[in-house]
Amino acid sequence: MLELLPALNDRNLPWMDTIHPIVVHFVIAMALISVVFDLIGRFARRPALFEVSYWNLLVATLAIFVAIIFGQIEAGLANPYGESSTILNLHSTLGWSLAGVLALLSGWRYVIRSRDPLRLPPAFLGAGALLSVLVVVQVVLGNQLVWVYGLHTVPVVEAVRAGLV
Repeated sequence: MLELLPALNDRNLPWMDTIHPIVVHFVIAMALISVVFDLIGRFARRPALFEVSYWNLLVATLAIFVAIIFGQIEAGLANPYGESSTILNLHSTLGWSLAGVLALLSGWRYVIRSRDPLRLPPAFLGAGALLSVLVVVQVVLGNQLVWVYGLHTVPVVEAVRAGLV
């Protein structure tokens, strides 16, 4: 049965390189630019930007589930060590939480848009600020996993395989 599974490469992955960071950067950009367009639209009185923000939010919501799928697979193959285990668990939990937050905001935004596409309540801007903070925290955790602990980097994978870590 195991011969049906692809072999793991020097990054401990069944594919060339990590896919999660590629997809997640798309989510980060879409989510944050959605908030930026909402703020500009509200304070510069350019409600046409609300439509751009809405579509960016929807794309971010769909894309985060793709990022989570690859993130969960890659986390399972990461061989975390030391404090990286705690950070990886927190990163995974926050990722699922962000998916829920994005889905709720998308639903709320759909209702707002259906009622009056030219107005955006201040409470939604506050929710966008909360979303931005969560995204930044998630980025910091992800950066620690890669740049501090080196998960899925060749030297760390080699050290784990050799029993040095």
